[in-house]
Amino acid sequence: MVAAPGKRKTDDLIIVDADIHVNDTPAALTPYMTQPWRKSLEVMGGGTSYLNVPGFAPALKLDPPIPGGHPSRSVHTPAEMRQGLDELGIDLGVLFPDNLLLFAVLPNIEYATEISHAYNRWLVEEWLREDNGLYGAIVACPQNPHDSAREIARYAKEDKVVAVYLPTAGVHPLWGDRKYDPILGAAQAANLPVMLHSVTVVTPQFPYQLDQFENHWARQMLSHAFAMQANLVSLMHTGVPARFPELKVGFTEAGIAWVPYMIWRMDKYYNEYRRMIPFLEKRPSEYVRDRMWFATQPIEEPDDPRDLVATIKLYDPDGSRTLYASDWPHHDFDHPKGLLKLPMSPEMQRNIMGASALELFGIPAPVRK
Repeated sequence: MVAAPGKRKTDDLIIVDADIHVNDTPAALTPYMTQPWRKSLEVMGGGTSYLNVPGFAPALKLDPPIPGGHPSRSVHTPAEMRQGLDELGIDLGVLFPDNLLLFAVLPNIEYATEISHAYNRWLVEEWLREDNGLYGAIVACPQNPHDSAREIARYAKEDKVVAVYLPTAGVHPLWGDRKYDPILGAAQAANLPVMLHSVTVVTPQFPYQLDQFENHWARQMLSHAFAMQANLVSLMHTGVPARFPELKVGFTEAGIAWVPYMIWRMDKYYNEYRRMIPFLEKRPSEYVRDRMWFATQPIEEPDDPRDLVATIKLYDPDGSRTLYASDWPHHDFDHPKGLLKLPMSPEMQRNIMGASALELFGIPAPVRK
């Protein structure tokens, strides 16, 4: 059974957005920053431009400015965010940063640690205190895993902290490295999923060789999905799913079409090189289907939408491991109407649009008034 395009198939459908972004400028975080680094944020102020703030969100911008491009768009307050989500028909949302998507490339450990503290305090105090359907992912500091473990324990009792954001763009080493065990162990103990989130960045770290492409079209097309694939293999090849048997892992802003390919490829080489990874007691695909989730944005758009549904079913037959995500308010956000048009069953639609996220994040379903 399929519904008319753009129609909800059930009256009780809850839409949960697994990836929305707040405007985390240096000026916003300044009141929550400790000295002497607070002075640095005061100098930066509002920043120069989106994802291009030296010393805060450092990015190597290689392309010349071209008039008529997409304008940057940010959300500054919870009320503004709630209004935007209401207009999209979204009930609940999980907040991620904007500028701190580039957090992993900051080289100074003490400074990065204090930035992570300031962001987490700012997020909780200014975005998560109201009963407005907004939840948040605190940032983990890959530069200082032991401190991040303490941060996770500190915020674990906050009802509206529902995840730990793992900065993925330019992270070195990748997230399967054992240096991050304190972060993963603390997230498991707190029953908080870890959410990898990437962004396009030119860096000596993975994904390599983005600097060799002449324009952002090519870099954008490759960076997100490649970074997620590499980190998924990194988690698997060091046995993270076996060593942390209750840890839940999410992958955001990389689409979903790459997932079946990676499952098949990992299983193939698991069969061939099984002696090299004896700590994996099950095939990689089983770990993926048991405890990993994948957010839709930017959703692939094949000519025949049935092909997209078939692709999802290859790794997630009932939609219980797939999360709707919009990436709001970025210009390339995915409206929920796009997924509502897909020819899938009411159960699959209910899971993807919200039920899967409610389960993953431990969020209670809102009561309809």
